[in-house]
Formats: sequence, structure tokens, C-alpha cells
Amino acid sequence: MSVISLTGIKPTGTPHLGNYLGAIKPALELANSREAIYFIADYHALTSVHDRQQMVDSIRSVAATWLALGLDPSQCTFYKQSDVPEIFELNWVLSCFTPKGFMNRAHAYKDKVAKNQSVGEDVDAGVNMGLYGYPCLMNADILLFDANEVPVGKDQKQHVEFARDIATRFNKIYQNDFFAIPEPIINEETHVIPGLDGRKMSKSYNNTIELFLPTKKLKKIVNKIVTNSQEMEEIKNPDECQVFALYKLFASPVQQNELRNSYLAGGMGWGFAKNALFACLEELFAEAREKYNSLMNNPTEIDAILAEGAVKARGLATKKMQNIRRAIGVSK
Repeated sequence: MSVISLTGIKPTGTPHLGNYLGAIKPALELANSREAIYFIADYHALTSVHDRQQMVDSIRSVAATWLALGLDPSQCTFYKQSDVPEIFELNWVLSCFTPKGFMNRAHAYKDKVAKNQSVGEDVDAGVNMGLYGYPCLMNADILLFDANEVPVGKDQKQHVEFARDIATRFNKIYQNDFFAIPEPIINEETHVIPGLDGRKMSKSYNNTIELFLPTKKLKKIVNKIVTNSQEMEEIKNPDECQVFALYKLFASPVQQNELRNSYLAGGMGWGFAKNALFACLEELFAEAREKYNSLMNNPTEIDAILAEGAVKARGLATKKMQNIRRAIGVSK
């Protein structure tokens, strides 16, 4: 039996270099050795995105990003969460086996409560039930497709642990292995991707480099990376430089060594280092950017790919839910 890997992609904001290295690239590589399932978690985004056009645009942008970077819909299952109603039926079923205490301990809810407390707000200010029940829906996302592996960041490991616990409870109560027990896959070698200001690259810090910026805008944003005030003739330490920290994540070993030598030799200005990073990124993403733009200019093509994926996903989901309905006694 093949190993099933499942990756959820939340459509909030434009993907950036940190998303690519931390999530997109490793998840796509799993398709080489796994039965890969990728889905756009649009209903998860509804906890915070309440603008219709923003949701439409974000869904298509995320889909186009993954397709442009190498996702092959003929070699995997790629669908939109909202197109598979069985997920939401299973969400209710699993919620009936989920202790409220789990929800109280969920990171997203606890973080929101902590922020409210820090500014003297009511602990539940701004908390909707979608945010509170987020882990239940994620459990359904994972368990409906019998995912064996779920690639996540360290901060999302808890979601897979919840899914493991609920799957085990359900299997024990109904005395059968209805659900596979998923394992979180965490890449311990994933680096913290530095942003323009040296902090972790994050939309919340407004320090990101978007994946498919036009050439001129890419060059302009790379030039905004914060550097120190050393003069051109001074020897510079590449291991204390945000430009080089980014460069070595994308450049070949030969390219890294050449630029390192330029730092250590002296006579190199920051403009030279930033231009090397710009050239590396331009070469790496130019072709994907062209494909991304082509897809975004043809939204019906994106919609058709997701619709075809939904048919494939529902073929799996309906069979699974038939078994679950029989197990709980609501159908024969």
C-alpha cells in the first residue's frame, strides 16, 4: 500500500520566498515518492477573510503558484476544500468525539486570548467559532483521506497530534481501523528565512519578498534589504549579512563560494552583493513567474483544474464517508 501525503494550503496573501522554502518546495518533493494530495484550505481562510473578491483572488493565486512551481495535477490529487462537502460532514462527526479542552489548548485560540489579555480586552474578543473550532476541521481534512503523513511546520505539529488522538478514539470506540493514524512530517533542516529587516520573513512583519514580482520590482525590493554601514573597501563577514543569508539558500555551492570570497577580499559594495542575489532569484523564478502570470490571466484554466481535482477527491471521500455513516449508525 502506498504512503499518502497530504498538504493543506491556506489562501491568505501572496506567497513569498519563505513560503517557498519552508512549505512549497518540500511538499512538492514528496510527490516523487508518495501518493500526494494537495488542497486549498479556503474554508479555513474564512476565519479571517471576509471579502468575496479577496477570497476569489487568493484561491486562484495560490493555485497558480503551486502549478507554476511544478505541481502536476495529473500525478496527484489537487482540489479546493470547499468543493468536497464530505469534509464538512466529517467535521461534525469528529467534533462529537473532540473534548472541548482540546480546543482551549489550540495554539491559534491561545495566541488570540493572550493578545487580548495583553491589551486588556475580553479574552474572547474577536474570536469566532471558526477560529475556535479550526482544529476539528483540520482533523477532517486529514482523516477523510487516510493521510499517513502531513508535512507541517513545528508550530502546526499540534494539529496533527489532535488528529492522531481523535482517530485513535474513534477507532477504539467502533472497534475497527476506520482512520489511518497520521504522522507529522517536520523538516528539522528548514532554516529560518530572513526577511528584509533580518527578522523571520513574515507577512505580519511586512518584510517579505514575493515569489513572482516583476523584474524591476524584484530588484527594487532586494535593494531594500538592511545592511550595515561598512565602506566598500572594508572586509565584510558574509555570515553576519542578511543578503548572503538569503543568497546561500538559493545559489549553487560554486556561486556561494565566489560571493563569499568577494566579501572576504574587500572592495565589494553592498550593491554588488544585492545584485548577485537579485540575479540568482531572477534566474530561478523567471520561468515560473511567466507560467504564473499566464494562469492568472486565464482563471477559467485554474478553475477547470481544481474542478477536475474535486471529482477525484470526492471519489475518495464519498467511499470513506459511507463507511463512517455505517459505523456510527446513521445509514445501513
